Amino acid sequence: MNIRVLPDTLVNQIAAGEVIERPAAAIKELVENSLDAGATKIDLLIRNGGRTYLSVTDDGLGMTPEQMILSVQRHATSKLPNDDLSKITTLGFRGEALPSIGAISKLRITSRPKGSEAWELNVEGGKKSSPKLSSQNYGTRVEVRDMFYATPARLKFLKTDRTEFSHIMDAVYRLAMTNPEVAFSINDGEKVKFSCVSETDLTGSDPALLRRLSSIMGKEFFENSLMVSSEIEGVKLYGYASVPTLNRNTTRYQYLFVNGRPVRDRLLHGAVRAAYQDFLARQRHPLIALFIDINTELVDVNVHPAKSEVRFRDAAKIRGLIVGTLKQLLSSSSQNVSTTVADLALSKFQSPLRDPNSGLKSQLPLRERLFEGKNETSKIDYPPSGAIESLKNVQFVTEVESPNKDNGEIISKNYPLGAARAQLHATYIVSQTEDSIVIVDQHAAHERLVYERMKKALNGNGVIRQGLLIPEIIELDDEAATRLVDRAAELTELGLVLEKFGHGAIVVREVPSLLGHTDTKSLIVDLADDLKVMDSELSLRERLEEVCSTMACHGSVRAGRQLNPSEMDALLREMEVTPHSDQCNHGRPTYIELKLTDIERLFGRR
Repeated sequence: MNIRVLPDTLVNQIAAGEVIERPAAAIKELVENSLDAGATKIDLLIRNGGRTYLSVTDDGLGMTPEQMILSVQRHATSKLPNDDLSKITTLGFRGEALPSIGAISKLRITSRPKGSEAWELNVEGGKKSSPKLSSQNYGTRVEVRDMFYATPARLKFLKTDRTEFSHIMDAVYRLAMTNPEVAFSINDGEKVKFSCVSETDLTGSDPALLRRLSSIMGKEFFENSLMVSSEIEGVKLYGYASVPTLNRNTTRYQYLFVNGRPVRDRLLHGAVRAAYQDFLARQRHPLIALFIDINTELVDVNVHPAKSEVRFRDAAKIRGLIVGTLKQLLSSSSQNVSTTVADLALSKFQSPLRDPNSGLKSQLPLRERLFEGKNETSKIDYPPSGAIESLKNVQFVTEVESPNKDNGEIISKNYPLGAARAQLHATYIVSQTEDSIVIVDQHAAHERLVYERMKKALNGNGVIRQGLLIPEIIELDDEAATRLVDRAAELTELGLVLEKFGHGAIVVREVPSLLGHTDTKSLIVDLADDLKVMDSELSLRERLEEVCSTMACHGSVRAGRQLNPSEMDALLREMEVTPHSDQCNHGRPTYIELKLTDIERLFGRR
């Protein structure tokens, strides 16, 4: 076996495979170079998902011919003046991007420093030409043609043009988020797909960072985000996080930046999940963008050739900072229901389109269902016998005991959720405020109230228990019964006393008094399922949210239970003073507020 030194061209192609795995990686490296060069405007042109052509044009410092020659040599960089990898202050530092791109494609660099002429340099499959005079505005334009033509095997692993373009968009989004002072545009050869202006006013009630984040994450994020700001032992955390009721079913809209560098780190997703687990169902995720400023000596960015991962010297402190800050923020921002909840509700009032292939009358607009088959001279059809009886599920409140009344008019400045006016279908409470109508889901609301009471009791003198007059024996499979018995001591702290009762059965002797009359069997079965998916190494105290949430759900006012006026009003008043009562334990909103102005628009009054 002969050992030999590989030729430089092959070495560069191997290195390129680590750095440039798809067109989006090339775009990321080129845009980072532009940002390091002080660019204030960056324009991108992408064709065929970057497969056949891509270019990045900036108004940065530019390069001289000598600098251009060095820029396409491996490990040649201007970003490590002191050769110290522990003090990296730029996005790039390896000196691998341009040589890697040039090794696998047809690369052209055109650059012009201020006060100098423009020069052009070409590299094809790793072969460099000499610089020559060219034309170019101040700054640099890098063009890449025929990506991976020198390594055709890599082409087989590229996805569709649309997929590759979406990866490019995501890479640019991340860099645009952390650089609001820089203008960006992306053109696919036919039209501009993304454009954002330079945001320079970094102060005021409408900060540039939030505007930039919203241009990428949507208008809803602008209207429903909370400012994050915290600092501990020289580590600064800032950014924006959505209110819990604005969420998605993936973590796609969760971003982390360390010293201005976009990174992908499981630390973020785990910390965010821990902070929001009290507010969201397991499969729902908030929208969030967090920025960490930390001493460069306390974080290692030289972990992966793509520079997309970092390692913190004290990861536990960073996670604690994120979890603690977000939990405190969410705890101090009660009664924050996303505006998208009301918008979605109002959109449901729009008349649905008729499906010509369906004969279901329920799919027709209400007006058409009312008058279908009738003409103007049709005789009035009175309700059939017994139809009025169906309105028994509607309970109207004619008098509300409230200290804030003036000539019969409810003055609700001290009552954000207003005064109860009716209960519909024994499930929804309708209340009136000064300028809106509020619809409350009684079960979801009461579930949150019971949950908060349980947490408060657990953190105080403990959960008060009540003994069952007749202990309840519940049959389970042996594995589920064993899981419950193994955690019996911890369940006792939560007010639930049980013990083994033969093979595959347990006996429940006491339950939390807060739950009132509850279906004990259903509660035990659900708890057994929860314990199955929990980490066995964690105590129930550490997983308090899941356990208490399950118990609260079973101890809440159920849908279908009629409430009297006093009970409805008491529920509203308790919601107003209970943290996080704007959503249930699973992340669903507990109420929807419809402003009179929006309702008037529905009727054409505005």
